[in-house]
Amino acid sequence: MIIVAGVLRLTPEGLATVREVARATVATTNAETGCIVYTFAEDISEPGTIRIYEEWDSREALDAHGRAPHMTIWRDALKTIEVKGLDLKLVETASVEPFA
Repeated sequence: MIIVAGVLRLTPEGLATVREVARATVATTNAETGCIVYTFAEDISEPGTIRIYEEWDSREALDAHGRAPHMTIWRDALKTIEVKGLDLKLVETASVEPFA
């Protein structure tokens, strides 16, 4: 399994501008082959901050996601606003098991 997690920092106004594109990106991505979970969560203690969490069943699925047309739309939307920071980490797991 591949996990991608991190933060995207925007201005609160910028987040408001791209919110609908973000919703569409999340919805479309969750329907992609190989996507286990893909979510954005607005951080209530840091206005304009989006916490990103993704799970993919393979590196190939993640790579295909990066080439998907809706990702071009998302990247283009981000070009129209101030992006204060992006910090994503990719983790490849050797095993996954229930916890609890």
